[in-house]
Amino acid sequence: MVETLFLDAGGVLVFPNWTRVAAALAAHGVHVAASTLATSEPIAKRRLDVAPNIQATSDAQRGWQYFNLILEEAGVPLSAATDAALADLRTYHDDQNLWELVPADVAPTLEHLRALGLKLVVVSNANGRLRRLFDRVGLSDRVDVLFDSFEEGVEKPDPRLFQIALERSASVRETTMHVGDLYHVDVVGARSAGLQAVLLDPARLYADVDCSRIHSLAELGTLLSTQVSQNQSP
Repeated sequence: MVETLFLDAGGVLVFPNWTRVAAALAAHGVHVAASTLATSEPIAKRRLDVAPNIQATSDAQRGWQYFNLILEEAGVPLSAATDAALADLRTYHDDQNLWELVPADVAPTLEHLRALGLKLVVVSNANGRLRRLFDRVGLSDRVDVLFDSFEEGVEKPDPRLFQIALERSASVRETTMHVGDLYHVDVVGARSAGLQAVLLDPARLYADVDCSRIHSLAELGTLLSTQVSQNQSP
């Protein structure tokens, strides 16, 4: 039985603005299509998501490893020009948050999950700009509570962030499920806090992991609808 849904932000509800990333690269003479960057992203993320790397880095450090890996997967050589473009993007991210693309299925799925009676809680590694971002992209009113790791002073996979979210959202550990896009951050962290965990794996690159996987946010809505129906059956 799931009563509360913890949701990661980046990679689940919001994604990098690939058009902005491509434009920043082009401004420094590096030309790559936004669609190529988007296609390369899941493979780069899978390369990033290994236990030794997650354990040795902070979320901020991993963020820029992530972009270099995306460029490598897109066939773009790393150079002073790509460094300069990423520096420009970092400046924008620090002020506005670059994860500003909201896929078309996000709003209707959140509405559907709420209609099922679920409490929706965002639990995200972020940079202190997440609340402002959610206001800007129209997601603030679609969730019940939001936890930004920068504001809390602790980040996933540390179970303390999940514990903070449980306590302050008045959620029950046994009926809370967390959905994220990084196994060694989201699944490992949620499990260490005693929560159920589901991995969002749209590119189907995590066939070897030991957790439930979904391939879209809409699939999560279908999964939980079935569970609610079963629980309501006499």
